[in-house]
Amino acid sequence: MNALSLLSPALLVCAAAPVLAHVVVASPHHASKVVSPFWLSAKAEPCSSQSIAATGYSIDNSTNTTVFHGASVNAHVQAGTGTHTLHVKSWGVSGASCVSDVVIRVVPSPVASVPAGASVTREIQSWNGWHAVHDNGTGNGRSTGVMDMISALSLSGSARRFVTNFSNSAGERYYVTFGNDSAPKNFLYDTWVYIAGSSGDIANLELDLNQVIGNGDTVIFGIQCDGYSYTWDYTVNEGSRKNYIDAWRHSNAWCNPREWSTNTWHHVQISYSRNNAGHVTYKSIWLDGVQEDIDVKVPSAFSLGWGNALLTNFQVDGLGGYGSVTMFADHMTVYRW
Repeated sequence: MNALSLLSPALLVCAAAPVLAHVVVASPHHASKVVSPFWLSAKAEPCSSQSIAATGYSIDNSTNTTVFHGASVNAHVQAGTGTHTLHVKSWGVSGASCVSDVVIRVVPSPVASVPAGASVTREIQSWNGWHAVHDNGTGNGRSTGVMDMISALSLSGSARRFVTNFSNSAGERYYVTFGNDSAPKNFLYDTWVYIAGSSGDIANLELDLNQVIGNGDTVIFGIQCDGYSYTWDYTVNEGSRKNYIDAWRHSNAWCNPREWSTNTWHHVQISYSRNNAGHVTYKSIWLDGVQEDIDVKVPSAFSLGWGNALLTNFQVDGLGGYGSVTMFADHMTVYRW
């Protein structure tokens, strides 16, 4: 990201009155809910048949425009709570200007809704006891996974690196048990994810929480960013507790891990709850501050015979004949109440 502190005089003139809309805004979508700071991702098409020299954005009626070299914008944007118009702009090499306007509603952070007395487990990525295992449910291929802790690139000073090698689109599941609390019914899963190098070998990214509840059943709170259907998916038990059928269902919320910007940190937050019977209500997901509402309630209790446990999975599924994916996780946190 290479922001310009000042515009050239020519750009200052044409910035005042953009006339065409040839800037494609991938995120946030029009009329979406976001948490500040949110991730702005946009790409400019030719403006009045001119190649693009610069792009930028401003908010509402502000005369302060943040400008970047080149034809794309990828930046975290700060905005106050309330409804705003985001003006995403481009400038051609000969002075033409274009703009796309996106209306957004900035809402409070999901962390603000966590009760003061909630339990919280922080920096789970740095816990001892992580394991890696091939997921047999990902087909006929094979996968291997290696983990280590790194300080370079990390946000907290100690991020976990996951290196997954795969064949035939196989997946590697990384997991750790971080507690044995059977009482909580409400959860906020909060983590940061970094994709190193290319994202082209990633089919799915799965972020799960498993809880053994009072009757001994395991409730699976399963979420994945599905690179086949381009949706956020959630887990459901389509059978019974004892004769269970673990399945994924597609939501209406868009997600494709291969569209995530590489070599940068992404903030993922997921909220869900359960009842005594193990029915899970998947509520909302925030990716880089942009909120997607799931709002479904499904059975998700499984009689697996586990002992008391709170467990999280971080799973990477490969895409294609063979490949390798390197990812990092940091500030991995679970709130529960």
